[in-house]
Amino acid sequence: MLSIGGGVGSYYLASSEDTRQIATYLWNKFLGGQSSSRPLGEAVLDGIDFDIEGGTSQHWDELAKYLSQYSTRGKKVCLTAAPQCPFPDAWKGGALKTGLFNYAWVQFYNNPPCQYSSGMHGNNGSHLFMPQIFS
Repeated sequence: MLSIGGGVGSYYLASSEDTRQIATYLWNKFLGGQSSSRPLGEAVLDGIDFDIEGGTSQHWDELAKYLSQYSTRGKKVCLTAAPQCPFPDAWKGGALKTGLFNYAWVQFYNNPPCQYSSGMHGNNGSHLFMPQIFS
């Protein structure tokens, strides 16, 4: 799994064409595609994790769609995300709504409506978030 994004920096996909090119790059360099220069040598990763915490929210849904199109019967491209709670995540809410993600590692911390605090019972964070993605 290759995680893209992170909590530092500002990153974005400029256009649909840029998004398609990034998907092709990720496929050829890290996933099941072919390239004369692969950063991890012959290692083939099984998916991409979206940890988008800055930049813009545009085109991440398209990236998920382009990457999922590389899936075959024998080899599925796994898509995961590390969204902020509550739903929809400001950066990748549109991508999550595609229904293409296999797992979501929700960041329930640093978000008062969702995080657990001492003495708090019956936290709804996961109830607010999970049915929206996996329904």
